[in-house]
Amino acid sequence: MRLLVVSTKAPWPPADGGRLLLWLTLEGLAARGIEPVVVAPAPADAGERREAEARLAGLGGLRMVTARPRPWPLALLAAALRGGPATMARHALPAVGRAVREELARARPALVWAQPLQALGNLPAGAGPVVYRPENVESDLWAQLARQRAGSPWAPLLRREARRLARAEGRAVARAALTLALSPEDAAGLAALAAGAGRIEPLPPPFPAALPPGVVPLAGSPALVAFGSPAWGPNRDALAWLREAVWPAVRARVPGARLHLFTGGAGEGEQIEVHPRPAESAEAFAPGSILLLPLRAASGVRVRLLEAWARGVPVVATPEAARGLAAEDGRELLLGSTPAEIAAAVERLAAAPELAARLVAGGRARLAARHDPAALAARLADRLGELAGEGVA
Repeated sequence: MRLLVVSTKAPWPPADGGRLLLWLTLEGLAARGIEPVVVAPAPADAGERREAEARLAGLGGLRMVTARPRPWPLALLAAALRGGPATMARHALPAVGRAVREELARARPALVWAQPLQALGNLPAGAGPVVYRPENVESDLWAQLARQRAGSPWAPLLRREARRLARAEGRAVARAALTLALSPEDAAGLAALAAGAGRIEPLPPPFPAALPPGVVPLAGSPALVAFGSPAWGPNRDALAWLREAVWPAVRARVPGARLHLFTGGAGEGEQIEVHPRPAESAEAFAPGSILLLPLRAASGVRVRLLEAWARGVPVVATPEAARGLAAEDGRELLLGSTPAEIAAAVERLAAAPELAARLVAGGRARLAARHDPAALAARLADRLGELAGEGVA
């Protein structure tokens, strides 16, 4: 069976949670005999583009499109004129839309897979049946950001974007033959937005239970690691809060700690090192390190949290960052809602290696029970086969 996959970015290199989710899903489907044909904007780096083409050729196929998201001012203008979300206007690109129409005619896929929400803007009317894989409930994220910035000049814009995204997400679920939510919480949120229309099923992200950690230790006692592109609103908020409030609290309790930000670019601060994106993500999960997830606005599932468990790295997270996993404080990770609570959790881990080992073991047990790639790929392949056989294409 051939599956046309439309995304806002190529799944390789898997440099962020969305790409990693898509890559692991495509790997699993290909192993079950489903041929994915991916249409996505090409990576800006020529070497990454060649590597992505080679990697996807081994699974099915890849149609790279030379296109970049619209600049935010143009996206905001397009959204104002059309009344839709600016984030969707940013990724609705004529070149990608043309490539999708050409691949629909050439590949004649049984199903069309759209991930994330913004990818739907590049599908022609009538394309389908569509399997929609949202990476989160976007309207919920923007509403959370608006509440955090209540009273600021940005709050009205954030609330407007949240309302427009809510309408777009409801329409997306109603249009799709199947919506695959990452968690029961996301499934409930999407069902409410669609007012009962559409078919929604929770399907956890696939992830192996064990992966090798990094080889080279990172400086610090302990070394604390954080990810996140500042271009994404929730990450930008989390990184600002981390630098301004969380990190000073951690340093006061654990003076030997050092913070490593794998956020791209370069630079440093007080006991802070900013690293470019690692060529291999294992580099960031060095032995003895701790992953910090200080998100205050979150939905979906943090795939980097799953990777930390798989690579043997304990996690300190906010409750928002752990949402969707049903993980318990003290069993698979440590939770903290305030800078003081996060700093206390880091201090506990730094003083008790046996606690870190116990949390990692709990996380790996959860990966094996809920996120096994082979089991989830088999379940998904069966479901896609049922959809293709229903004759809705």
